[in-house]
Amino acid sequence: MLVHSRLDDPDQKIMFVDGHWVHAGGGGAVAEDFDGTVYLAMSLRNVGAGIGVLQGWSIRRGRLLTADPHTGAENFRTLSRDLYIPAGDIGLWQGALRDDADGLHGEIAEAVAEREPLTVELLYSDQVGGQRTISRFTLTPVADSRWITAVGRHWYLDQAGPRSDLV
Repeated sequence: MLVHSRLDDPDQKIMFVDGHWVHAGGGGAVAEDFDGTVYLAMSLRNVGAGIGVLQGWSIRRGRLLTADPHTGAENFRTLSRDLYIPAGDIGLWQGALRDDADGLHGEIAEAVAEREPLTVELLYSDQVGGQRTISRFTLTPVADSRWITAVGRHWYLDQAGPRSDLV
């Protein structure tokens, strides 16, 4: 199960496929628009017993409530590279919006510029694709250009969970 990392977890230096670098501190996130690309990243912690394998992501402007439905698994964006988060350790998520024709590009760029909260949902599994889970994170702007992240809800796609009536 993936959650936000602790505030005292080490800083993570994250490189994107185009060579752009960002830093995400413990409990932190990145949301920046640089040269027309919106770069997004979060420092995560795996509190589960097995490895977490990120499968996809979605983003929405604003802070979604826990009662709001999650994105359908078929509508998640594919990652540019494989991201694995070891059990009991930290890892990261990264995503970028590069294409002006992407309907979300302008909307998320505007939200970042106006320092509005963002909601990111991550779809992940165990190492063989089982135990698929969606976790919802909120990225919240804080002092200066920093952002923090917090997890708010988890949905289990392959089995009943503690709130199976909400799946």
